[in-house]
Amino acid sequence: MNEIRFSGYGGQGIIRCGLITGKAVSLFDNKFGTMTQSFGPEARGSACSSQLVISEERVLYPYITRPQILVSMSQDAYEKYEPDLRGDGTLIYDTDLVKPKPARDKIKYFGVPSTRFAEEMGNRIFGNLVMLGFFTAITNLVSPEAMKKALPGLVPKRFLELNMRAFEKGYDYGIELSAKDKEEPLPEIKPKEKPPLSKAKKSPSRKAKS
Repeated sequence: MNEIRFSGYGGQGIIRCGLITGKAVSLFDNKFGTMTQSFGPEARGSACSSQLVISEERVLYPYITRPQILVSMSQDAYEKYEPDLRGDGTLIYDTDLVKPKPARDKIKYFGVPSTRFAEEMGNRIFGNLVMLGFFTAITNLVSPEAMKKALPGLVPKRFLELNMRAFEKGYDYGIELSAKDKEEPLPEIKPKEKPPLSKAKKSPSRKAKS
């Protein structure tokens, strides 16, 4: 079973990321999935998230507890949800919008300029699909074919082709990153060197004169 949290700010299509992934695994990848969502006090601009549970077997509890994977597309969302990420988990983030803290535990870090790629395609609104493609390549939890099949009905029909291209852009970037083994390394923490113990010089013993 895998617990995943997509996070960002309202208006980035974070909830749609969860819907697309959940539809892909449950309808086209022969797996089970549940999806929940949460918003901040404002509809747009505040931290929001969608949570997924993906399993080979029927999901008995639909809520996540300690996600293995956190996808972050805004700094506020990262700050809010990063503490819940498992120490052996995976962080996937937008390199232009999120500046991670120093690495902790055994978390693996994978960055993609998803918003910048979307802007190069003409509209930053496609950033969530770039991120989904990257997520698909890095995690291998869902097939790219299933993700593409899940797009119709969940993205505007007139933008379906552009969303497909955005997904492929992120996916290709993730495959290239994996092939070159460019996972961001965890900083090595070296133990402090202890100063050498100095040997005390012993003064020659003198025998007491009788």
